[in-house]
Amino acid sequence: MDIDVDLIRRDLAQLVSIASVGGSEGEVMAQRWSAATLQGLGLDVDLWRLDLDELRADPDHPGEEVDREEAWGCVGVSGEGRPALVLNGHVDVVPSGDPDFWTNSDPWNLREEDGVWFGRGVCDMKGGVVAIIAAARAAAGLELARPFAVHTVVGEEDGGIGTFATLRRGHLGDACLIAEPTQHEIVAANAGSLTFRIEVPGRATHGSMRATGVSAIEVFEAIHRSLRELEERRNVDPPAPFGPLPWPISVGILHAGDWASTVPDLLVAEGRHGVMPGETFTGAKAVFEEAVRRADHPVLRETPAVVTWPGGHFAAGALPEGDPFLDEVLAAVGTDAPVVGAPYGSDLRLYQGAGVPTVQYGPGTIRHAHAVDEQVPVEEVVACAEAYLRLIIARCR
Repeated sequence: MDIDVDLIRRDLAQLVSIASVGGSEGEVMAQRWSAATLQGLGLDVDLWRLDLDELRADPDHPGEEVDREEAWGCVGVSGEGRPALVLNGHVDVVPSGDPDFWTNSDPWNLREEDGVWFGRGVCDMKGGVVAIIAAARAAAGLELARPFAVHTVVGEEDGGIGTFATLRRGHLGDACLIAEPTQHEIVAANAGSLTFRIEVPGRATHGSMRATGVSAIEVFEAIHRSLRELEERRNVDPPAPFGPLPWPISVGILHAGDWASTVPDLLVAEGRHGVMPGETFTGAKAVFEEAVRRADHPVLRETPAVVTWPGGHFAAGALPEGDPFLDEVLAAVGTDAPVVGAPYGSDLRLYQGAGVPTVQYGPGTIRHAHAVDEQVPVEEVVACAEAYLRLIIARCR
C-alpha cells in the first residue's frame, strides 16, 4: 500500500507533456491517457464522447468560454455498486503563454528542481490527478466492501462541462473529494462567478481635436468606479468560512480604439463578477447591471453601456454544515487543516447540486495556478496521495 513517488513522477511527466489546453485536441488526448492508465490499474472504465449539442441545450448547461468541437468523459470504478467515494480531477489547463518567459523554455516538459515540479498544469491540477491515480494504484490490492471511483474531466477551467456531463451520465457517489490545489487547507465552500462583457460608448474624433469628442476610455472610468463601489458593498462582513473579498469584481480584458490618432468611440471590457452563496444568477446579474446603469457620465445618459454574459456560469456551492464527510477528510489528512471558503468557482458546486457532499483538498497553492513557472512541491503531491488512500480505506473498507 505504499505510494510510489517514481510512478507519480512518470505519470506526471506523461500528463504534462500533453498540452491539454481547453478546447484543444490535447483535452481528448489527456482523457484517453487517463482511461488507459485507469484500465491499467484494474478499474472498470467508462470512456465516452460527450454529446456537446445535447449538453449545450440543457437549461442547466454551465457555460463554456472556448470553442470545443469534441470532448470526452472518463470514469474508473473499482467495483460494482454505488461508489462510497469519488475522487475528481480535471485534466484541462490554461494556455502556457510565451515559453521564453519560463525558466526551461518548455512548459510542457516536466522539470524537477530542489524538490519542486515545474510545468504547465502541475499545480492546476495534474499534480492532484496523479496523486489520485497513485492512491488508486495503492488501493488496487485491497479488499473493499464498497467501490471508489475516479472522475477525470475536461472543461473545468471554462465552466465545468466535463463534470456536468459526468453527473448527467449517472456517475454519482456518496461523497466526493476534488484534488484542486488548496495549500494544506480544506475548501468546503466556493464562491461563484459570472463572465461579463460591457460595451462602452464614446464619441470619435481626430486625436488632434480630442476635446471635441469623448473617449470611451474616459466613460469606462465612471463605470469602473461604480463597479468598485459595488464590490466594496458586497464584500462587507463575509460569512464563515470565507475570508476577505470572497466575491470580487475583476476586469481581465480591455479593448478600445482602432487607430492611434482617433479618439475611441467603443471600449469593450470583459471580466468576472463574484456570486455569493444563495444568490441566483439572475440576482447577481441584476445588481451588476444596475451598478453599470448608475455610473454617471453625460455620454451614458444618452447611450447606455450594454452588458452581456458570455461564458461560464459558476454557482456558489458549499458542503452542508455538520456533514460528517468533513471530519472523515480531516482524519485522512491527519492534521488540523483549516477549513476555508474559496473566492473562485469550481466543480464542487456541480457535485453539491447533484446531492453529493464535496470538499477540495489537493497539492499546491492557487497562486501558482495559471502562472509562469507553474509549480508544485513533490512532497505535497505524495502527502495528498497518502491522504486519498487513507480516505479510500476509511470509506470503502
